[in-house]
Amino acid sequence: MKSPIKTTILTDIEGTTSSISFVKDVLFPYARERLPAFVAAHGDEPQVRALLDQVATEHGTMCDDRMIVETLQGWIDEDRKHTALKTLQGMIWSAGYAHGDFTAPLYPDVAPALRSWHAQGHPLAVYSSGSVPAQQLLFSHSDAGDLAPLFSHYFDTEVGHKRDAGSYRVIVERLGRPPQDIVFLSDVVEELDAAREAGMRTVLLDRREDYPQPRLGDATHGHVRVESFSAIHPH
Repeated sequence: MKSPIKTTILTDIEGTTSSISFVKDVLFPYARERLPAFVAAHGDEPQVRALLDQVATEHGTMCDDRMIVETLQGWIDEDRKHTALKTLQGMIWSAGYAHGDFTAPLYPDVAPALRSWHAQGHPLAVYSSGSVPAQQLLFSHSDAGDLAPLFSHYFDTEVGHKRDAGSYRVIVERLGRPPQDIVFLSDVVEELDAAREAGMRTVLLDRREDYPQPRLGDATHGHVRVESFSAIHPH
């Protein structure tokens, strides 16, 4: 007798597995502060140079690295989703994790649930606006240990915007699973709307630390609402 198909669990990060404040209050300021020294030290390396040149090309008046760094710092302040910025931030964060300058705090209910689901045979995947390398860094340097091996797939905005149903259709295709066998976990109702439009099942994480005012009734848009991973019981 064949074993039943296990639900694939696709999770967001900010506001879902980790507090929104970690990225805003720790990672962004860390990258902003270290950008000038990083560019000074690594600006001649081909991969870094290509990213800096990409930024300079988009702003034709720029001619030196100091101006490029200032532009990148401005983009950090704006929380701009730009590939070159995200890649450079990832390089800086990688060094920060490696040096032990910080670990990624997860909500206390997250690691036990992820380990339990993995042990039960549920495939785990991530979909976040942060780059895939940044996602892998976060889970491999979490305050609950190295959780990166639990995940079989990582997706970022390379597949599309998180509020666009087409992005979730791409993920369905890449996971190779029927959409009804995938459940998406997020704190953002509009993302869950898009996932549901693509046929996925959905769960709204409504964590008090990030959302002091509970989202109830119509505010859930009909998505299952929980306040903790411990309340999620995938089949």
